[in-house]
Amino acid sequence: MIKAKRYHPLLMLFDVWQLLKNIFFVFIFLFVLKARSQSAFITYGRILFFIVLGAALIYIILRWFTHKYKLDDRSFYLYKGIFNKSEQTIPFSKIQNVNRHTSVFHRLFRMTSISFETGMSGEESAVAFEVISELEARGMEEYMASAVRDDPMTLPSSEIAVEKIGSNRTIHFQPEKKDVLKASFTSLSFLVFVPFLASFYFKVDEIFDVEEKTEGIFSSIIDSWWIITTIVIVLILVSVAFGIVRTFLKYGKYKISSDQDRIYITKGVIDETAFSIAKERVQAIEINQSIMKRILGLAEVKLTSAGSLSLGEDKLEINSLYPFLPTKRAYEMVTELLPAYRVTNEMKRLPRTSFWLGLFNLSWIWMIATVVLFYFKPDILGVEQAWWIISAALLVAIAVLKWLDYFHSEYILNDHFIQLKRGSLTTTLFLSKRDKVIEVKVTRNIFQKWLGLASIETANRAKPVQHNRITNVPVEFAASFYKWYMGRRNEIEIE
Repeated sequence: MIKAKRYHPLLMLFDVWQLLKNIFFVFIFLFVLKARSQSAFITYGRILFFIVLGAALIYIILRWFTHKYKLDDRSFYLYKGIFNKSEQTIPFSKIQNVNRHTSVFHRLFRMTSISFETGMSGEESAVAFEVISELEARGMEEYMASAVRDDPMTLPSSEIAVEKIGSNRTIHFQPEKKDVLKASFTSLSFLVFVPFLASFYFKVDEIFDVEEKTEGIFSSIIDSWWIITTIVIVLILVSVAFGIVRTFLKYGKYKISSDQDRIYITKGVIDETAFSIAKERVQAIEINQSIMKRILGLAEVKLTSAGSLSLGEDKLEINSLYPFLPTKRAYEMVTELLPAYRVTNEMKRLPRTSFWLGLFNLSWIWMIATVVLFYFKPDILGVEQAWWIISAALLVAIAVLKWLDYFHSEYILNDHFIQLKRGSLTTTLFLSKRDKVIEVKVTRNIFQKWLGLASIETANRAKPVQHNRITNVPVEFAASFYKWYMGRRNEIEIE
């Protein structure tokens, strides 16, 4: 019989660290910015601060003593509650994906955090271990995967049996230096530096009143053109360097690998995050391309999972394969990682009538905006009758966006798969198997009925539920789409 055990003692220190981060700015306000204040509000605020801090510390200690866990060959068992005890059972079969996050705090103590995500909501949404040894985390993940494969290990004690992990994994992608450089410019990371610098300056100015003390220095800088030029050049160089470093810290150690049953994604140089999902748990695939990525021939592949992709307050957002994959490599990797999925290059285009109907629907926005502009007749930059110029520009913009949306919209049913593509400036290619689609919808408005068109929509399990819609397809395809989905009855497996 496996006994329940407490979480790692470092969890208390981790909780204290999180608490101090949350109250840091309150402390600065009460004891630094208002250090000389004698008002009753500040005085009682300081007293309340220490009361809350003391109560939180006591709660952290009591929670560690009372919260326990254990697992057998089928489920996790969680024991919670300080005064009101509760027991929670989460079967391994409900686990959708596994997330790991190793922050600077974890690295200091050679620890990590791991979360086993389910497709459920509420308290049963995840089994999270915020501080756990790397050895136990790896062993727990492998043990759960083995148990799900109906090949459970034997646990002679309360410790997890650990196998050598990773030797049977195939590495599909690791970025090289040129990939990191391309990613830094494609993601426009260098543009983040100036807002970051401005934000830092304003925060420092609030505390130390820098602007008043350096007013004369700023005046002399503004009057000197060569100083301004030098500052601009330096800012550009530093921004580029900042973007490259930021991208390297985020994507420098990116790795996509897989074994027979699961897909593994790891990233991060300082804060390391990891994501793994059973191949059979992938609900759908998305391939996204922005304008910049289309120009450079890049694409981003995302795996849709029913489980959440967060660990505590940290949003992992690593269900994405490397966001800057060459387009051809992105399509190839889908087949490599998920042999059961097949991306079709040739798809059907929307009929031309769908473009005119879409343009007609958007024209209402233009007409309303034009009426408002005509009524107010704003004088912009001293240009009289500027309203009709704005109206014409808006009409052109709507027409261009609708044409791009029409040009990029494609669809096809391929045996057990559905593939939809849509978007104007940013395009999204959606691919899913029939047995992973949980709901479909076919709608027709009065204009679509006149033109023999319809709109179709799919829903896949995710958090939140993922909806994909394409409008103004031929009504014959909509009928085939509905009939195709009804064939799902022979494929679904009830757990």
